[in-house]
Amino acid sequence: MNKEDQYATILSNLGIESLNEMQIAAQDTIINKQNTILLSPTGSGKTLAFLFPIKELLNENIKKVQCMVIAPSRELALQIEQVWKKMGTKFKVNVCYGGHSIDTEIKNLSNPPALLIGTPGRLTDHLDRKSFDPTDIRILVLDEFDKSLQLGFQDEMNRIITRLSNLQKRVLLSATSDVEIPDFIQMKSPTILDHTQKEKNDSLFIKQVVSPEKDKIESLFQLICSFDSEPALIFCNHREVAERISDLLNAKGIHSGYYHGGMDQDDRERILIQFRNGSLNYLITTDLAARGLDIPEMKHVVHYHLPAKESEFVHRNGRTARMHASGTAYIVSFKEDKLPDYIPAHIDTLRVKAGGSLPQRPEYQTVYVSGGKKNKLNKSDIVGFFLQKGKLDKSDLGLIEVKDFISFVAVRSSRVKDLLASIKEEKMKGKKYKIEVARNVIKKVD
Repeated sequence: MNKEDQYATILSNLGIESLNEMQIAAQDTIINKQNTILLSPTGSGKTLAFLFPIKELLNENIKKVQCMVIAPSRELALQIEQVWKKMGTKFKVNVCYGGHSIDTEIKNLSNPPALLIGTPGRLTDHLDRKSFDPTDIRILVLDEFDKSLQLGFQDEMNRIITRLSNLQKRVLLSATSDVEIPDFIQMKSPTILDHTQKEKNDSLFIKQVVSPEKDKIESLFQLICSFDSEPALIFCNHREVAERISDLLNAKGIHSGYYHGGMDQDDRERILIQFRNGSLNYLITTDLAARGLDIPEMKHVVHYHLPAKESEFVHRNGRTARMHASGTAYIVSFKEDKLPDYIPAHIDTLRVKAGGSLPQRPEYQTVYVSGGKKNKLNKSDIVGFFLQKGKLDKSDLGLIEVKDFISFVAVRSSRVKDLLASIKEEKMKGKKYKIEVARNVIKKVD
């Protein structure tokens, strides 16, 4: 297959017709320049912007790790892996992160991938253990590198880079331009591609909701009731506040969940899966969800608290008004609060009325399956089993996510009870799996 056909096949696998202007510029620069800094807004396609040229730079004859991608969070690392697999290249990929079985990762690395993705702490651990040979790593990608620095991964990143003695290319990516590059990254005369202004979206609307009370929960409740049951991300600045808001909204009849860095990795993953597949419509979160996560496009982003820095405000708003769609960012503020200087001087005030209708309950529930890829299960196996033995129609199934040892299936809420009763004693591919409504990390609404 020639290069043009390969290019067309990858685009088809990804479900897109062509690369955007930023991705085309990045492809040319990353292939032809030694050091690249790519600055582009959240949602503009930075992951594909660096993965596409990396595919061109990998050598099929080298059976060691050739490219390392460092990401600040497990969620971003998994998202990068997912995009690479969707591209359908011949090159093996592995992902390493805290909370994942270290023994499984070591076993995977015994047959080295061409592309290794990981979080700073776990990659440092593997280098200390000598789980893989780094001598053939020629390309280093630091995705959301400013976030890694912000989270305090300087020492780990420094230790990693000092062990990559044969680096030829460095690629740094960020969604904002106000970043400083530490000396240890050794970025000499980089080519900077700054698309932060060029791709600024004019379809984002900012509105202020003024709360008459200092405790703004009632105003938030009324605002959500005005969304016509459409999903929303609600940002706040503290973990305990995210949990408190979620509890209060659930007590008021709004099915919501929370997400923050203090949660167990499994609980974080489960809540994101529910948010992605439509079995949870309202997620209260810290800035951990502002970037680097594979979550749906939002029409509504709510700032229950405003961040200290304008760059974080931009990241949060990057979850809406993407790819030519419009969206609204709402600022919920106490009437006596002074807004930060980075907020436009004249923004519309939205008056929300009390007594609005509660959002409808989610259309789907998430069903847990105690088997995954390592058990030789795939999406087709699960679909066939749920249709034949579970007596569902295809229209009853939503998003299916198959992990290494577990899977999650979005099933129409009205069909879940009958499904579980029908498959209670049935085997899938000759084996009995535990199948149940996914354990929830949120408190149920009475």
